[in-house]
Amino acid sequence: MTTASQPLVILLAEDEPADAHLFKVALNENAIPVDLHHVVDGREALDFLLRQGPRFADAPRPDLILLDLNMPRMDGRECLAEVKRRESLRAIPVVVLTTAEVERDIVASYDLGAAGYIAKPMDVNQFIAAVRLLGDYWIKLVRLPRHKE
Repeated sequence: MTTASQPLVILLAEDEPADAHLFKVALNENAIPVDLHHVVDGREALDFLLRQGPRFADAPRPDLILLDLNMPRMDGRECLAEVKRRESLRAIPVVVLTTAEVERDIVASYDLGAAGYIAKPMDVNQFIAAVRLLGDYWIKLVRLPRHKE
């Protein structure tokens, strides 16, 4: 998927500590080379992406965003819409994570520009396969230029 010098940079926006831990363990145990950054809501995700505030001033540009739909302050729907509205961010693939498998949420996520949708509780093997596939596609095949902000 990536080279040793270029791990997949992932921003995980997840407010449930147990779910965030599961994602971290799944990536670690499957030896996927990632540089994982965790935030707990959509507002923090945007601050990270826009490098706002002292905590995120040196934040890297993620190759992939894993975004929970149901979070406090700013939910994933609002965050996804804002990411896709901004020219500097819209090329970053966003995979929506949620316990809701309501068809309107799935359709709305894709309408907003999501690259994928993973229902929780997740099948770890499917999650790992999806991350590998997205990493291969976005890092090896597409080769997006590193955006200077």
